[in-house]
Amino acid sequence: MILDNINSPQDLKKLPQDKLPELAKEIRRFITETVSETGGHLSASLGAVDIAICLHYCLNTPKDIIVWDVGHQAYAHKILTGRKSKFGTLRQKNGLSGFPNTSESEYDPFTVGHGSTSISTALGLVAARDIKGTGETIAVVIGDGSLGGGMALEALNHAGHFQKDILIILNDNEFSISHSVGAYSKYLNRVITNPIYNRIRKHMQDVVKKIPKVGSTAFNAARRLEEALKTILVPGIIFEEMGVRYFGPVDGHNTTALLGILKNVIPMKEPRIIHVVTKKGKGYKPAEQNPSAFHGTSPFNIETGLLKKQPVFTFTDAFSEKLTQLAEKNKNITAITAAMPEGTGLVSFKEKFPDRFFNVGMAEEHAVGFAAGLAKKGLTPVVCIYSTFLQRSYDQIQHDVCLQNLHVVFCIDRAGIAGEDGATHHGLFDIAYTKHIPNIVCMAPKDEEELKAMLEFAIDKIKGPVAIRYPRGPDGKLSPKEIKIEIGKSETLRAGKDVAILGLGGILRPCLEAGNLLQKDGISTEIVNTRFIKPLDKDRIKEIAKKVKHIVTVEDGTICGGFGSSVLELLQEENIIDVNVKLLGLPDKFIAHGKRNELLSDYGLDAKGIASSIKKFLKT
Repeated sequence: MILDNINSPQDLKKLPQDKLPELAKEIRRFITETVSETGGHLSASLGAVDIAICLHYCLNTPKDIIVWDVGHQAYAHKILTGRKSKFGTLRQKNGLSGFPNTSESEYDPFTVGHGSTSISTALGLVAARDIKGTGETIAVVIGDGSLGGGMALEALNHAGHFQKDILIILNDNEFSISHSVGAYSKYLNRVITNPIYNRIRKHMQDVVKKIPKVGSTAFNAARRLEEALKTILVPGIIFEEMGVRYFGPVDGHNTTALLGILKNVIPMKEPRIIHVVTKKGKGYKPAEQNPSAFHGTSPFNIETGLLKKQPVFTFTDAFSEKLTQLAEKNKNITAITAAMPEGTGLVSFKEKFPDRFFNVGMAEEHAVGFAAGLAKKGLTPVVCIYSTFLQRSYDQIQHDVCLQNLHVVFCIDRAGIAGEDGATHHGLFDIAYTKHIPNIVCMAPKDEEELKAMLEFAIDKIKGPVAIRYPRGPDGKLSPKEIKIEIGKSETLRAGKDVAILGLGGILRPCLEAGNLLQKDGISTEIVNTRFIKPLDKDRIKEIAKKVKHIVTVEDGTICGGFGSSVLELLQEENIIDVNVKLLGLPDKFIAHGKRNELLSDYGLDAKGIASSIKKFLKT
């Protein structure tokens, strides 16, 4: 196999150009075989294999820099940059990250996992390069979905104004090239990317400008003619008008065409964008046929494409089921997501109520501002976004929703430890970035049934902003059939006299199991499902503080500014000083990737860890 001898971009450059298509096939096979065992982002990475090969073939990496947007398309990049032997550890604890990661390789300039950031950070690299005079090429690979994000558009606008040397690869995996456009494109690119053409073009401009009296007029007329022709012939005229040279579209799976355009465009010293059309899931038929299913997948049978483990009922499923039921009765309910209808469980809502479903693309800020407009007109928008992505819309939550005291329901999926996607995707900060905003109500269900009850309560009983946070995956049934939710009221799951555990949301199960372990050691534990982060159940917490001398708060979010901090603030406010309080949660650091249960164990948030911490606490 060709791939056996490729351990760096330097090895890649030794290959004859005609061997690159075979290498691409081998890399796709290698990625598919690995992800079938580990899980991961398959479709996007399969589509970007040829882009990774051609960029490393043409550039002098790592001196030249490639900035990958989001990073879920960068598996081939990892394989080509010395991480092939470790690729089998992808997304496993202490193994390779599923995204570019600065701690892994000098070929990764940023640790990334969010979309639309690449052009901004790359422009920063460009400015620093020019100030220092180091002269390297800075290339960006960004998908068509990410390009629609506000940050990317802002950066593109700046790039056109900045007029500095930056190369942007637009990886478009949603549109195919028609025969006519493709034929014109190939012809135009052979002409306009040719270095001789560009030298003549520059020389012609200089000469025309020097013509006395009529020079500028003649040049402007020529320029207007050029713009008119581009408007007719060039599909990327919008980029040209922004000051960014456009080339393409080009077949992203034709390495000869890709290399040809790259070799001609790389030497240019201006902002330029190459529009590359690829196919998500390229090379693996099930992923080609259903790319969404293989965007982020669990381990699967490579022969059939079916998951090795059948999915179980999750918090996301409970949300999906209940919202759809509520929307059948309540015509004011609308649902909004930011490019993730599958991941957030909104597919069934979309199918039943297409006029009330809004996928705004990778634009979380707009999603929340849009929801504010819907709420202002009396509708009830339910904004469902992963915790890690919702933090991008912090200003809109505060300014456009909470300041206006509008009834917008935020359903925060993937709260807490999110698992194998790692630091960029863990939802550790949503408690801290929501609870301190005036007017908002913040809740966390202990199981799927309680989530359903909270969603109905949030829609029917609360008139202002409300946030419901819930974790990834299942947590099993802990609730009775009848669940009564009251604003700011907790639920006592077990009475005790030695120590009280105030547990929050999806962490209640290990809290209950910890209580069982402590009971065996003769420690009587009161366990409370707090339900509300804001408003706190002040009366119940004050009662507990009078009853026991030790209180432990447990949350699967950052301790800094989290739920436990609110309990401490309450006790201070009420001048309750004769009770000892211990906060358990996640530390002030970014948490690496691994399975949720592994990471909870590592940070003492499984049953044994909680019980052990409480025993030590009681001895102090």
